[in-house]
Amino acid sequence: MVLTTRLKVLFAVAAAVGVYILVSAPDPGTRAAEDTASKSQTERASLPAGSSARPAAARAPHADVGNLLTRLVHRVADSQAVSALFHSQSWYVAPPPPPPAPVVVVAPPPPTAPPLPFTVMGSYTRPGDAKVYFLTRGDRVFDVHIGDTVDNTYSVDSEANGQLTLTYKPLNIQQTLPIGGSQ
Repeated sequence: MVLTTRLKVLFAVAAAVGVYILVSAPDPGTRAAEDTASKSQTERASLPAGSSARPAAARAPHADVGNLLTRLVHRVADSQAVSALFHSQSWYVAPPPPPPAPVVVVAPPPPTAPPLPFTVMGSYTRPGDAKVYFLTRGDRVFDVHIGDTVDNTYSVDSEANGQLTLTYKPLNIQQTLPIGGSQ
């Protein structure tokens, strides 16, 4: 097998890491484990050869677990540190809300009279009498004189310039109705 330059460099780096691990100072937790192991060896050595008593580490495996937990306590992350890991900062400032729209009070339009329901059918003048106007609404025909009231709603006021003036009584509004060429 031919070793390329790349493989040689990788092996050299792996060897350097291995040497560093062996030479570097051990972890304080590891030192406590070594102390426990050395205690158990001294206990075994101090026991008589035929003794069946087990060492303390073999008698209480939960004690070793407790020791392991005390060594790992420093690895628990603080909740503030965890929240600071993914903290986001925003410089956006929301604009102030728009001012409320001014309240515009719109006065209701003045009441108006409905459109005239009448049409002029014609008029007739007898010699010596007042002129009679014939107004129609739907299929009804009304014969009215100046000053009459139609259906207690409209009063006939006057006739001038080819128009008949009627007043809508509930609102007292005058309206005109063209007479046209019928006389």
